[in-house]
Amino acid sequence: MKTAIHFVDNYLLQPTNPVTVNIIGAGGTGSQVLTAMARISHSLNALNHPGLFIQLWDNDLITEANRGRQLFASAEVGLNKGVALINRVNRFFGTSWKAIPYKYEEMNLRRISNNGLANVTISCVDTVPARIAIAGILQQHKRSNHHDPFMPLYWMDFGNSRYTGQVVLSTVGEITQPNSKKYRAVSNLPFITEEFSKLLNEAGMHDDTPSCSVAESLTKQDLFINSSLADEGASLIWNMFREGMIENRGFFKNLKDFRTQPLKVA
Repeated sequence: MKTAIHFVDNYLLQPTNPVTVNIIGAGGTGSQVLTAMARISHSLNALNHPGLFIQLWDNDLITEANRGRQLFASAEVGLNKGVALINRVNRFFGTSWKAIPYKYEEMNLRRISNNGLANVTISCVDTVPARIAIAGILQQHKRSNHHDPFMPLYWMDFGNSRYTGQVVLSTVGEITQPNSKKYRAVSNLPFITEEFSKLLNEAGMHDDTPSCSVAESLTKQDLFINSSLADEGASLIWNMFREGMIENRGFFKNLKDFRTQPLKVA
């Protein structure tokens, strides 16, 4: 039996401009993902790839309770999360990425040039309704022109509870696959909202009620669950660029038991 493989859209591998990426959510996971994406972009540049252009979406302000589990300093309390993180990354890596201090909603997309869309969408949000809204926007804006630098191609979703979490990569529509005698090429990777809708509705993801202290926030999410998910999820994205094909499209992690279960392309 042939191994199921997804061949990455060629636009990501040989783009004429930096690959556009929307990161939605700048909290515990999003702040870690942003740093990982900066490292990926810097490394791609060293390999003669134009790298990435990031837009970080978050309308939330930094509180004292965010420090520790999220990557914020005392001097940044009171600032918008996305603005603080993007300013820091731009200074460090010399990028010109943008912070979007709004919720990722249809009404706010019109405020942004190119309708606020991107080749890759990375969601680091807390609730099922937020994921459903993102899925709806991506489905509505999927197009057939594979030479558009802002056309949605992939969606990677990060989610977690206190000790467990998952990363799921999806395609936005069909991605044209080459003929292969060795592999079974898979053109469509389903949305998490379709494939795991029952699981999401039952779990409801974690409570998004704001914590009043670092100690309280740690009762909801372990100190290292976000960073462990961010690193392994970023590794999947790195493999997409470096290998041009993937056998696994995500994973489920249990940090309590130090177990990771890959999610195979099927």
